[in-house]
Amino acid sequence: MADYPKDNFIQLFKRFRNFLSVKISNDSRSVGAFAGLAFAVVFAWTLLRSPSGGQRRRPKPQTGGPSTSSASSDDRNSVATPTTAASITLPVGSTAQLISENLSQPLTPILGKIVRNRLGEARKVTCRLLGVILKETSPEELQNQVTVRSSVREVLLEITKHYDLYLMERVLDDETEKKVLLALEDAEVFTSGGFVKDKVLFCSTEIGRTSFVRQLEPDWHVDTNLEIVSQLARFIKNQLYISPSNTEKVPSNVYSSTSLEQFFGCA
Repeated sequence: MADYPKDNFIQLFKRFRNFLSVKISNDSRSVGAFAGLAFAVVFAWTLLRSPSGGQRRRPKPQTGGPSTSSASSDDRNSVATPTTAASITLPVGSTAQLISENLSQPLTPILGKIVRNRLGEARKVTCRLLGVILKETSPEELQNQVTVRSSVREVLLEITKHYDLYLMERVLDDETEKKVLLALEDAEVFTSGGFVKDKVLFCSTEIGRTSFVRQLEPDWHVDTNLEIVSQLARFIKNQLYISPSNTEKVPSNVYSSTSLEQFFGCA
């Protein structure tokens, strides 16, 4: 029974072949038409022989677990995230305002650069302690207490980094000298550069301090005594006169300021 359709088709094909041979002999122009018909019959027979000819192959289901699906989803999200972030733009007005604010803010120079610009190519600097480095303004006050001004410490450290600095003061006794050195040490003034205790000089008179300055021949001297500043103006190229009022008339080569830190723009 299984070969019955096949036998019928063979008989049909033989009859068609005999018919085709007769038609070819009678009308040669019909050869093309019959050849096409024969090709169609053969193609139909091929489809009938194929057990799965009319079926489409189904794709195999993916065997990946939930972790694979989650990873794929995460990958898509990770790719999409930069695109989303890149598409965010600031309003033109906000951007312009931000740039304007940044340009309007002044750039604060480094303190060391300010010190070098102010003092120039100087090599040696001398400075008195009272009223400049210390809060006290008289030798008598130093006998009771010695206080280093915190606001001037950073400026003092910068000067010691770039210049040969000498500090000097008139004191009334040896005990005061020890107090001054101890206060400077507690303020960590001796930890910067080459500044050591030997560069802190003491004397018992104002004339002695004037002699120190002339012997050291500094490029700059800082003092609070206008009389000494005026006397040294002939010998010292540049001086800084510290005065709270800052109203006194000074020689042409003498600068004046209310404090050392104010002179360097740190007040």
